[in-house]
Amino acid sequence: MAVSAKVPAKGSPALPVELPPGELTRRVAILKRFRELLQAQRDRFRDYLAVLDTQKDVIAEGETGDFHTHVELEEKILADIFAIQKVIDPLDVMYRSVYSETAGDRVAPVSEVVSLKNALEDLKAEAKARTERNKALLASRMDEIRKEIKTIKKNPYRSVHPVYSGEGTASLVDIRT
Repeated sequence: MAVSAKVPAKGSPALPVELPPGELTRRVAILKRFRELLQAQRDRFRDYLAVLDTQKDVIAEGETGDFHTHVELEEKILADIFAIQKVIDPLDVMYRSVYSETAGDRVAPVSEVVSLKNALEDLKAEAKARTERNKALLASRMDEIRKEIKTIKKNPYRSVHPVYSGEGTASLVDIRT
């Protein structure tokens, strides 16, 4: 028994298309999994933005221990983002191929998937901007630290040894007279 689904063809009114029984189930499963992964990716990007915001504060404070912790957390979230993206890319291709089969050359977008993709693109742009901001902040902080190190090296008292430090004293005594 075939299932009838309405998918509009390019430039024409909605025409019913006959789908085999398992095809509709397969398409729904692809769409659900694709939507779940897009939502997971969106959540990971939100986590990443939160880490970037707290990292900005840590850079400004100069806490190296906290900064190291935030960098590790950032690396973990980015690894999750890339892992999810590896699954999203093939599903996106499957999603497009499934919907383009029935719609001809036109992909029949599902509004939720389109809005999730748009939200992801916005989050990616925001993450890139915040990363650049933190990068510039970190570079300026590193310049400040370099200047501090140079002033420490130029300290005139750094090379002066105390009188009783044992340096510059005789180790042999001539007892001939």
